[in-house]
Amino acid sequence: MDYLSRTGSPISDALWAQLDAAAVGVARNVLTGRRFLRLTGPLGIGVTSVQIDDLETKSEVLKDGFVVTQGRKLTAIPTLYEDFSLLARDLAAAEQAGFPPDLTPVMTAAQTAALREDRLIFLGNVKLGVDGLLSAPGVNRQKKTDWSAGENAFSDVAAAIDTLVLKGVYGAYTLVLSPALHTQLQRLQPGTGLLEIDRLAKLVGGQLYKTPALGKDQAVLLCAQPENMDLVVGQDLAASYLEQRDLNHHFRLVETVIPRIRRAKAIVAFE
Repeated sequence: MDYLSRTGSPISDALWAQLDAAAVGVARNVLTGRRFLRLTGPLGIGVTSVQIDDLETKSEVLKDGFVVTQGRKLTAIPTLYEDFSLLARDLAAAEQAGFPPDLTPVMTAAQTAALREDRLIFLGNVKLGVDGLLSAPGVNRQKKTDWSAGENAFSDVAAAIDTLVLKGVYGAYTLVLSPALHTQLQRLQPGTGLLEIDRLAKLVGGQLYKTPALGKDQAVLLCAQPENMDLVVGQDLAASYLEQRDLNHHFRLVETVIPRIRRAKAIVAFE
């Protein structure tokens, strides 16, 4: 079955390849969660759910002849989408002139879709029953001081690392900032000869990122080892054909993804 409805559509293979390249190219520049989370998949569009284990509470309980696994839940993998259209006359004009078609609509849609994925990863979605890095039960929460002053940011992140170590969470640490916080840290720290952002990057071994999914004043430190969390991908981001309406071509960017958090204690959210 052609889930993306490409077979039989009036779109040529060459144009499909251009659409895919444009969408993936833009999404790759926006996506942040995929830069540090291990990807499990793509598993295929037919995989509609995934089991998520809480490694702190997972156990088998034997009672009355039944074995029940506690600390495990089965969660549906949500479908994320964004629609766009290409005008038939624009495609015909580009083909007749021998020029590449204007793919701005798919690029814009890919940017929106990528940010939607990051918001799902970091913030989760209550209606869908999806826990994010900041919203999962059991996440460590630490009060954030004023990161625009002194060594507050460095001290806060160092304290968060200590929290993870004390809870038995070891490995490479990743720090993700909102754009506003990232900008605040672009200042020279007196007596060090370093920008504060560079000191933080060294503290976490270079694993420092920013994303607009975190809003204006949020940050999160985590140990993104696969035993703690990963990102499950069913259908990776791809363009599908919806219909030809009013002579114009309508498409849908679609993907199925879900963050899987196994050990929420491997995360420190700054509040």
